[in-house]
Amino acid sequence: MRVPKKLTIGVTALWAVTAISACAPASGSGGGEDAPEEVTVGVVTSETGPLAGYGEQYLDGFKAGLDYATDGSGEVDGTAIKVEYVDDAGDPDKAVTSAKELIGQDVKILAGSASSGVALKVAEQAAQNEVLFISGPAAGDPVTGINDYTFRSGRQSAQDVATAGTFIDDLDGKKVMVYAQDNAFGQGNVTAVEDVLGAKGAEVDSVLVAEDVTEFTPFAKQVVAAEPDLVFVAWAGATSGAMWQAMSQQGIFDSAPVVTGLGDAATFGAYGEASEDISFLNHYFPDAPDNEINDTMVKAVEEAGGTPDLFTPDGFNAAIMIVEAIKEGKNDVPAMIDALEGFTFEGPKGSNTVRPEDHALIQDMYHVKLVEKDGEFEPELIDTVPGDEVAP
Repeated sequence: MRVPKKLTIGVTALWAVTAISACAPASGSGGGEDAPEEVTVGVVTSETGPLAGYGEQYLDGFKAGLDYATDGSGEVDGTAIKVEYVDDAGDPDKAVTSAKELIGQDVKILAGSASSGVALKVAEQAAQNEVLFISGPAAGDPVTGINDYTFRSGRQSAQDVATAGTFIDDLDGKKVMVYAQDNAFGQGNVTAVEDVLGAKGAEVDSVLVAEDVTEFTPFAKQVVAAEPDLVFVAWAGATSGAMWQAMSQQGIFDSAPVVTGLGDAATFGAYGEASEDISFLNHYFPDAPDNEINDTMVKAVEEAGGTPDLFTPDGFNAAIMIVEAIKEGKNDVPAMIDALEGFTFEGPKGSNTVRPEDHALIQDMYHVKLVEKDGEFEPELIDTVPGDEVAP
């Protein structure tokens, strides 16, 4: 597949059920007299703070997924699943405090994390206290394989970069500039570009911007002055619109080829005049998959008053994984880990597989474009990229 010559690479951090009983993964014979009456799951994610929107998407998906995976019962094989929801506000220290409090209450399953910095800290707590942790939208690659106790329910930066690599021409000898936030997510994207595109012969450089910056013109000028052949933008949160505006004003779309990751619906109008000239890689938008589970999730979230978005499947997948862990492992953490390693299941994006050796979640990704309809931009699917082609 070929990309238009005018192309900039960017990744924007770039998410009542009608249960499908025949597909629901809660069926089985994992119960027995050893099954506990109740298991508590601690969901620690951003309900406030800079990534609150991502946390909301995740939680909408999680609640719909738990209903789906338990056939609406909230239990699996006689074990009731109780959920404690905690707001980390995107603050790693607050997340660690909350995780410790939950673990002190004998909670053995943690989930959530919209922020990669938060996920890394909670993963440390999971290993130290030997509890299961299923990370959410946090995309930083270091989360994968960090320890035996940490799993993913979404994609990671290396899958974004590998997806971009499937529709980019020969990069041998070309200069790729990574323009990103100076945080775990942005740094992870730099590493991913070095590993994935650098392996194809690209020379990789970067411009990293502190998270509290609100004036992006000086940094956009740095990117243009470097005269790159490609620019890869890794960005998340509320400053995306201002960042892209500065890029447009500095003429980046005229000076370098551009590919960007398509984020959540709030970003669809953020690319300005360049919107229809950019080739986007994408983790999820509601019309991308074509399957019953996605239809079920979309319907459930909408009926609950939410809007399905970029990270909604991550919450839905997490619920499926938790139900599987409890069904097969009861409340025994080593048994839950054994149950999830190599676990293949159908989710909103289709087939997902937990890679046993590092707990990466192998899944399909998307190549999309933005099209203008009635004065607004909407995503349109160009191609589905099979998960095994973009495995991290």
